[in-house]
Amino acid sequence: MCDRRFISLAGWISLWLCVGGAHARGQNAATNQQSAPSQAATPIQPPAPGPLPTKPVPVKDPPPTPIAVQKEELGKPSWDPAWDKIVEEALPAEMLSSSRVARAVKPFCPRYAWMNDTDKRAYWAYFFQALAGAEAGLEPTADARHSEPEVAVIDPVSKRRVRSEGLLQLTYVDAKRYGCDFDWEKDKQLKEKDPDKTILQPKNNLQCGIRILRAQLIDRRKPLAWRKSYWSTLQPRNPTFKMFVKQMTNVPDACGATLLKKKETAPVMREAAKLEATGTAAGGATAAAATQAAGTPSGGVPAATTATGAH
Repeated sequence: MCDRRFISLAGWISLWLCVGGAHARGQNAATNQQSAPSQAATPIQPPAPGPLPTKPVPVKDPPPTPIAVQKEELGKPSWDPAWDKIVEEALPAEMLSSSRVARAVKPFCPRYAWMNDTDKRAYWAYFFQALAGAEAGLEPTADARHSEPEVAVIDPVSKRRVRSEGLLQLTYVDAKRYGCDFDWEKDKQLKEKDPDKTILQPKNNLQCGIRILRAQLIDRRKPLAWRKSYWSTLQPRNPTFKMFVKQMTNVPDACGATLLKKKETAPVMREAAKLEATGTAAGGATAAAATQAAGTPSGGVPAATTATGAH
């Protein structure tokens, strides 16, 4: 006879395996049920714009632009040399090392590809001084509200009609587009030309300009002077382009810009127009061989008139 109190060894083993497997499956199911909501509740976020480098680097003072010299002679506030350091320390590595950038800036700095990084930084410091001269007369609190229909739009950040502000005439929407350090919620409490406004602070304004230009040269692979540039002063077919080129006539000697140094701006403008016509930062023709630039407005991304006549 076989009593129920006695179970064979094989039976015990089978029973143990069955119970243990069911317990393990139950634990796994419970774990999955607990983790599933957590995973679903964590959406994938797009990467934030990377910070610009701000570590100390070897810097070199660039020469003054013509407008800076003029303002100093008149005893008016001019370009602050501290702003050169802001630019030079914030330049991303690609703007120093990319061969595409060297081609993009060739009309204004022919030797850029052969310059050392210190001289390249000095060129960019001069460039942004020239751009600020053409855009805002080197005035960090300059601003302008536009009346042209194509640019008199509503800023999606401030919910007001677009106003270009600061050394490079930027807007609050640039904070969303390029990750610039502008705080509308703080600035709207301050007066229009309050230098404490985040958009008017030279460091924030200049670093934002670097981000915008990097997007043009590196991401979009376009030349420095381009018909759809953010700034009309960098659009070769826009009349305000001449204002910018005139400010580039004292670029650092390392650039080897003989024509600019002689204030022969027309060949340089033709060279820039030829590069722009290709739509890319590829080129190589000399200024003497460049084609004649068109003289009509570009029709690209609009940039409106500021206090100095450019955006």
